[in-house]
Amino acid sequence: MSTVSEGLGKVEVRLRWDPSPLGEPPRHLDIIAATYSAEAPYGRPVYVVHYDSRSPDGTINMSRHSRTGQGFGFVEVMSLEFRRLSSAYARVVVGVAIHQDGGPRTFGDLSNAGALIVDGYTELMADDFALVAASTATTLAEFVRDDSGAWELREMIRGFDSDPVLFTAEMGGT
Repeated sequence: MSTVSEGLGKVEVRLRWDPSPLGEPPRHLDIIAATYSAEAPYGRPVYVVHYDSRSPDGTINMSRHSRTGQGFGFVEVMSLEFRRLSSAYARVVVGVAIHQDGGPRTFGDLSNAGALIVDGYTELMADDFALVAASTATTLAEFVRDDSGAWELREMIRGFDSDPVLFTAEMGGT
Protein backbone atom coordinates (compact mmCIF):
# COMPACT_ATOMS: atom_id res chain seq x y z
CA MET A 1 0.00 0.00 0.00
CA SER A 2 1.41 3.37 -0.91
CA THR A 3 1.50 6.37 1.34
CA VAL A 4 1.34 10.00 0.34
CA SER A 5 5.12 10.39 0.57
CA GLU A 6 5.83 7.26 -1.49
CA GLY A 7 3.37 8.00 -4.27
CA LEU A 8 1.93 5.22 -6.40
CA GLY A 9 3.55 1.80 -6.57
CA LYS A 10 2.27 -1.00 -8.80
CA VAL A 11 -1.02 0.15 -10.30
CA GLU A 12 -3.47 -2.01 -12.23
CA VAL A 13 -5.99 -0.72 -14.74
CA ARG A 14 -8.79 -3.26 -15.09
CA LEU A 15 -11.46 -3.36 -17.81
CA ARG A 16 -14.73 -5.28 -18.07
CA TRP A 17 -17.51 -5.58 -20.63
CA ASP A 18 -20.09 -8.18 -21.61
CA PRO A 19 -19.78 -10.17 -24.84
CA SER A 20 -21.79 -9.21 -27.92
CA PRO A 21 -25.37 -10.43 -28.20
CA LEU A 22 -25.76 -13.63 -30.23
CA GLY A 23 -25.28 -13.03 -33.95
CA GLU A 24 -23.32 -9.76 -33.57
CA PRO A 25 -19.57 -9.42 -34.20
CA PRO A 26 -17.38 -9.61 -31.07
CA ARG A 27 -16.84 -6.43 -29.08
CA HIS A 28 -13.14 -5.77 -28.63
CA LEU A 29 -11.84 -3.09 -26.27
CA ASP A 30 -8.23 -2.27 -25.44
CA ILE A 31 -6.46 -0.52 -22.59
CA ILE A 32 -3.77 1.79 -24.00
CA ALA A 33 -1.00 3.63 -22.13
CA ALA A 34 1.13 6.41 -23.63
CA THR A 35 4.35 7.46 -21.87
CA TYR A 36 5.73 11.00 -22.19
CA SER A 37 9.22 12.30 -21.50
CA ALA A 38 10.19 14.75 -18.77
CA GLU A 39 11.42 17.14 -21.48
CA ALA A 40 8.11 17.10 -23.40
CA PRO A 41 5.31 15.85 -21.12
CA TYR A 42 2.67 17.09 -23.59
CA GLY A 43 4.58 16.26 -26.78
CA ARG A 44 4.57 12.99 -28.69
CA PRO A 45 4.59 9.80 -26.62
CA VAL A 46 7.97 8.13 -26.24
CA TYR A 47 6.21 4.76 -26.46
CA VAL A 48 2.70 3.32 -26.40
CA VAL A 49 1.69 0.08 -24.69
CA HIS A 50 -1.39 -1.95 -25.71
CA TYR A 51 -2.41 -5.60 -26.04
CA ASP A 52 0.34 -6.45 -28.50
CA SER A 53 3.26 -4.73 -26.75
CA ARG A 54 4.90 -3.78 -23.47
CA SER A 55 7.23 -1.01 -22.34
CA PRO A 56 10.91 -1.47 -23.28
CA ASP A 57 11.88 -1.87 -19.59
CA GLY A 58 8.89 -4.07 -18.67
CA THR A 59 7.36 -1.56 -16.24
CA ILE A 60 4.08 -1.33 -18.21
CA ASN A 61 2.49 -4.48 -19.63
CA MET A 62 -0.73 -6.33 -20.23
CA SER A 63 -1.20 -9.19 -17.80
CA ARG A 64 -4.61 -10.15 -19.19
CA HIS A 65 -6.24 -9.49 -22.57
CA SER A 66 -9.65 -10.28 -24.05
CA ARG A 67 -10.91 -9.85 -27.60
CA THR A 68 -14.56 -10.53 -26.75
CA GLY A 69 -15.33 -9.66 -23.12
CA GLN A 70 -16.54 -12.52 -21.01
CA GLY A 71 -19.12 -11.15 -18.62
CA PHE A 72 -17.08 -12.57 -15.71
CA GLY A 73 -15.69 -9.37 -14.22
CA PHE A 74 -12.47 -7.68 -15.25
CA VAL A 75 -11.14 -9.51 -18.33
CA GLU A 76 -8.37 -7.13 -19.39
CA VAL A 77 -5.65 -5.85 -17.03
CA MET A 78 -2.66 -3.55 -17.54
CA SER A 79 0.04 -3.24 -14.86
CA LEU A 80 2.09 -0.07 -14.38
CA GLU A 81 5.07 -0.21 -12.00
CA PHE A 82 5.66 3.44 -11.20
CA ARG A 83 8.43 2.92 -8.64
CA ARG A 84 10.53 1.27 -11.37
CA LEU A 85 9.70 3.72 -14.17
CA SER A 86 12.71 5.78 -15.23
CA SER A 87 12.97 9.42 -14.17
CA ALA A 88 13.21 10.21 -17.91
CA TYR A 89 9.39 9.94 -17.94
CA ALA A 90 7.11 12.51 -16.32
CA ARG A 91 3.65 11.52 -17.50
CA VAL A 92 1.65 8.44 -18.47
CA VAL A 93 -1.86 8.70 -19.95
CA VAL A 94 -4.13 5.64 -19.88
CA GLY A 95 -7.25 5.20 -21.97
CA VAL A 96 -9.59 2.68 -23.56
CA ALA A 97 -10.46 2.30 -27.24
CA ILE A 98 -13.15 0.21 -28.95
CA HIS A 99 -12.12 -1.61 -32.12
CA GLN A 100 -14.48 -0.71 -34.94
CA ASP A 101 -14.20 -3.94 -37.00
CA GLY A 102 -17.91 -4.82 -36.79
CA GLY A 103 -19.25 -1.36 -37.56
CA PRO A 104 -19.39 1.78 -35.45
CA ARG A 105 -19.64 1.14 -31.71
CA THR A 106 -19.65 3.55 -28.80
CA PHE A 107 -19.41 3.00 -25.06
CA GLY A 108 -23.19 3.46 -24.92
CA ASP A 109 -23.55 0.35 -27.11
CA LEU A 110 -21.76 -1.83 -24.53
CA SER A 111 -23.35 -3.57 -21.60
CA ASN A 112 -21.78 -3.87 -18.17
CA ALA A 113 -18.66 -1.95 -19.26
CA GLY A 114 -16.40 -0.37 -16.69
CA ALA A 115 -12.87 0.39 -15.62
CA LEU A 116 -11.20 0.18 -12.24
CA ILE A 117 -7.78 1.54 -11.24
CA VAL A 118 -6.16 0.14 -8.09
CA ASP A 119 -2.84 0.43 -6.27
CA GLY A 120 -2.53 -2.82 -4.36
CA TYR A 121 -5.82 -3.13 -2.49
CA THR A 122 -6.60 0.59 -2.69
CA GLU A 123 -9.20 1.64 -5.25
CA LEU A 124 -8.03 4.84 -6.90
CA MET A 125 -10.77 5.30 -9.48
CA ALA A 126 -13.80 3.55 -11.00
CA ASP A 127 -15.74 4.53 -14.10
CA ASP A 128 -18.67 3.10 -16.08
CA PHE A 129 -18.15 5.19 -19.29
CA ALA A 130 -21.51 6.96 -18.85
CA LEU A 131 -19.90 10.39 -19.39
CA VAL A 132 -18.46 9.22 -22.73
CA ALA A 133 -21.38 7.07 -23.94
CA ALA A 134 -21.30 8.61 -27.44
CA SER A 135 -17.52 8.13 -27.84
CA THR A 136 -15.45 5.32 -29.37
CA ALA A 137 -12.39 5.94 -27.16
CA THR A 138 -11.69 7.68 -23.86
CA THR A 139 -8.84 8.64 -21.62
CA LEU A 140 -9.29 7.49 -18.03
CA ALA A 141 -6.39 8.97 -16.09
CA GLU A 142 -3.06 10.64 -16.30
CA PHE A 143 -0.27 9.76 -13.95
CA VAL A 144 2.25 12.52 -13.25
CA ARG A 145 5.29 13.00 -11.06
CA ASP A 146 5.00 15.57 -8.30
CA ASP A 147 7.86 17.84 -7.19
CA SER A 148 9.33 15.09 -5.00
CA GLY A 149 9.32 12.61 -7.90
CA ALA A 150 6.42 10.54 -6.53
CA TRP A 151 3.68 9.51 -8.97
CA GLU A 152 0.07 10.60 -8.51
CA LEU A 153 -3.16 9.93 -10.41
CA ARG A 154 -5.36 12.60 -11.93
CA GLU A 155 -8.75 11.53 -13.24
CA MET A 156 -8.99 12.44 -16.94
CA ILE A 157 -12.28 11.23 -18.44
CA ARG A 158 -12.36 12.65 -21.98
CA GLY A 159 -14.16 11.08 -24.94
CA PHE A 160 -12.82 10.76 -28.49
CA ASP A 161 -14.34 9.63 -31.78
CA SER A 162 -11.35 7.82 -33.21
CA ASP A 163 -10.08 4.33 -33.86
CA PRO A 164 -7.36 2.85 -31.61
CA VAL A 165 -4.47 3.92 -33.89
CA LEU A 166 -5.51 7.57 -34.14
CA PHE A 167 -6.44 7.63 -30.47
CA THR A 168 -2.86 6.81 -29.43
CA ALA A 169 -1.67 9.97 -31.21
CA GLU A 170 -4.30 12.29 -29.70
CA MET A 171 -4.94 10.89 -26.22
CA GLY A 172 -2.17 12.82 -24.46
CA GLY A 173 -3.00 16.24 -25.88
CA THR A 174 -4.14 19.10 -23.73
